[in-house]
Amino acid sequence: MNENNGMNRAKFYQLALFPMNNGATNVYFVLILSYIATFGNKVLGLAAVFASFMITGMRVFDAITDPIIGAIMDKTNGKFGKFRPFMVIGNVVMAISVILLYMLTPLVPENLMWLRYTLFILLYAIWVLGYTFQTSVTRSAQPVLTNDPKQRPLFTIFNTIGSLAGMGLMQVLGMVIASDGIAGDYNVKWFAIMTPIGVGLSVLLTILAIIGIWKKDNEKYFGIGGQQEPVKVREYVSIIRRNKPLQRLMVAGGGCKLALAVATNLTVLCMLYGAMTQFGTTVNDAGQVVGQNKYDALNSVMMALGYVFSAPFFLLTVRTAQKHGQKKSLMTYVAVAFVCYIGVLALLLLWKQGDPAWNLSLFDNGKLSINLYTVLFILFFGVGYGAYYSTADMPIPMVADCADYETYCSGKFIPGVMGTLFSLVDKLVSSLSSTVVAVALLFIGIHDLPTKTTPFAPGMNGVVIALFCIVPMCAWLLTLIAMRGYELDGNRVKVIQAVNAARKQAIAGGMSPEEAMATITDETVSVE
Repeated sequence: MNENNGMNRAKFYQLALFPMNNGATNVYFVLILSYIATFGNKVLGLAAVFASFMITGMRVFDAITDPIIGAIMDKTNGKFGKFRPFMVIGNVVMAISVILLYMLTPLVPENLMWLRYTLFILLYAIWVLGYTFQTSVTRSAQPVLTNDPKQRPLFTIFNTIGSLAGMGLMQVLGMVIASDGIAGDYNVKWFAIMTPIGVGLSVLLTILAIIGIWKKDNEKYFGIGGQQEPVKVREYVSIIRRNKPLQRLMVAGGGCKLALAVATNLTVLCMLYGAMTQFGTTVNDAGQVVGQNKYDALNSVMMALGYVFSAPFFLLTVRTAQKHGQKKSLMTYVAVAFVCYIGVLALLLLWKQGDPAWNLSLFDNGKLSINLYTVLFILFFGVGYGAYYSTADMPIPMVADCADYETYCSGKFIPGVMGTLFSLVDKLVSSLSSTVVAVALLFIGIHDLPTKTTPFAPGMNGVVIALFCIVPMCAWLLTLIAMRGYELDGNRVKVIQAVNAARKQAIAGGMSPEEAMATITDETVSVE
């Protein structure tokens, strides 16, 4: 532990390992939220609209349970700490439910479709509870990990490593296993292979995260000290109304997450890199797709390039945040993404079906075949993706600033409530992604979710333009508008930390919390 004048700093291994909790839950973000609609429709035979709307419904359920679990978390302080029990319980519940969902429900006979529907809903709901337990900790434990304004932005760097170990690895493995030599598509075999891999990876990352937060999960790091009354659920509305920075961060975080969820949706990518690049593709009498399918090559290469472009942006976002504050960093790189996607939008508007010069192309019959259209797409998409991917989880450590602001205003240390209030809006907004995709497809008469072998259908290009570009750009614009009035810039955070530290020291010396809140203010505390 490194403490100086009330400053709580984390050791390197703590900063590096705790973000693995986000990596552990991101494994399921891919395994469940990216593929469950495809699983329900293609494997279980459920209606595509039902499967897509269920994702939205369950994300709403997930969001509603967040504040309840947050309140329970704030009241928890046992031998195993405040946060670790929720990490363990959440991961165990998710592991059991996803194994039952993906590996056992396909064994239910097709003539018992009602049972398939019932198990799908029930097991999905149980999984959501486990997901809520563990994801709540990622945001709620931020205030105890460190309150150093120079350390908090580092979360995004280590979170990227955790995301690559969780989300990134699952995405890559998913494409490999879906290749023709293994599963051949996102079918029952694919889910049977991916499920144990995902469960094992998530358990490993959870163990690493528990090690990272172990010593910080201690009441000496909980707020300014003194006794406080537990916050009741009915007080949440007043907390949100009073905490203006949290309001704006909710909008910004929801916008960033919606942009990421829609633009990386499996169905959208299958249409962009599969259906729209199948030159001359037809379907024969046996229902088999005949023609070039470039999805595997395009999707894997574009994903890899996206990660390559992201690397420098993660360094830039941290450097900007340390120097000018997290608000400045978030706004700068969201703006970069917005500008770059104007170029992506222009290219997709110029796309011409069946014309190699106006289509994405990397390989043709095993040989390199790249055109100017693809080069420009890589540049605009790469820089834009790198910028917005680096900001997608930036609001997470900013929640800690909002929690410290709440302690500064009311004296209450309620990281569980603060983190889960943010999650509530974040999940409600991101839950729209699958429904938005399903509804968009209905407008062009497509009732089954496209996969990598689905041939092009009229209107697909318009859907891709709307979902891959316009929706994310609107979300980023909303983020920029919300963050303009966000008051917790670099200087303001330093003042809040100094006041909270002085109050904590005074309370430890015998002063009552009420007196400390009244007498120790911005005017009585100097900031170095």
